[in-house]
Amino acid sequence: MSGEAQGNDLGGEGAPAGSRAEVEARIEDLLEAAGVRRHRELHRSLICSALEFTRNGASRLDLKIANSALAEMADAFAMFAPYREVPKVTIFGSARTSPSDGLYVLARSLAGRFAEAGWMVVTGAGPGIMAAGNEGAGPEMAIGVNIRLPFEALPNAWIAENEKLVEMKYFFTRKLMLMKESSGFLVLPGGFGTLDEAFELLTLLQTGKAEPAPIVLVERRGDSYWEAWERFVTEQVYHRGLADPPDAALYRITADVDEAVGEVLGFRRNYHSRRFVGETMVIRLRHAPNDEELRALSAAFSDICSDRGIWRTEPLPPERQGADHLELERIALEFDRAHHGRLRQLIDALNALVPEEGAAG
Repeated sequence: MSGEAQGNDLGGEGAPAGSRAEVEARIEDLLEAAGVRRHRELHRSLICSALEFTRNGASRLDLKIANSALAEMADAFAMFAPYREVPKVTIFGSARTSPSDGLYVLARSLAGRFAEAGWMVVTGAGPGIMAAGNEGAGPEMAIGVNIRLPFEALPNAWIAENEKLVEMKYFFTRKLMLMKESSGFLVLPGGFGTLDEAFELLTLLQTGKAEPAPIVLVERRGDSYWEAWERFVTEQVYHRGLADPPDAALYRITADVDEAVGEVLGFRRNYHSRRFVGETMVIRLRHAPNDEELRALSAAFSDICSDRGIWRTEPLPPERQGADHLELERIALEFDRAHHGRLRQLIDALNALVPEEGAAG
């Protein structure tokens, strides 16, 4: 069995040897009957994980939570699947913002700009800023991930009849889908839920649990929502040594629509993606730095890589085996895997090597 499945002791501690073999055989029969061909070892592991609830004596409530969460993820994955190749931006913000509020107008304008650029706009499908995002994106480019709440049960009118809408019972599954599928994030002022989403995004990037992505904290001109937030983070988090000041590179604060759009679209002006091959992090680029630029980058970012510095490379064997973006140029470094704010600064420096008019959409 695969590495994922081997940890599941199907027979339970002390079970007869034949019982495990019988269960494994039946799982194989089930997979065969279902016509599972791709990623068979992962399907097998999913079934084994479900059987673990029986071995561990899970309560009915535990089973209901696990079943609902898995079913919600399955529905959401199926809804997003046809649009996997389309870039997406998620817009977060307060459900209490009225259509007459300048923030609503700002969110609607931002969504429209991304839709015009060929990006789909993902929101939580509720009222307020979420409705503004769906309205601005239009029916073809809007996606909604709604949450069932006792006081806010229905999706907004701009997404309610759209086939690109999925409903969730749990905040954690909803948040997963709002973050997993997008390549950029806009966060407008909001309450506890919005702040939770902003901090979750920052935590995922700061810890390297998510791939590098742009986060833009957007406010109205003359407002101080995010400025006050940043002041708190600086004085109470950075100054106490609870996070590194370079982690501020993980987000941008702006009141300008052009700047917000440019931050997200320009993130991949040169940077494309990264991949670890052993201890080496390979960064795929549209244009690799020349020798002089490479020396400067190695010196500037020596604190996050080994003595070898940063070097150009051809696609490594595992990349070739998977035909993993072989057309792109590459640099490599032995990244310390800890200072992701500094990694974002390296990405910004790589993007600065390419003129803005060369930005990829």
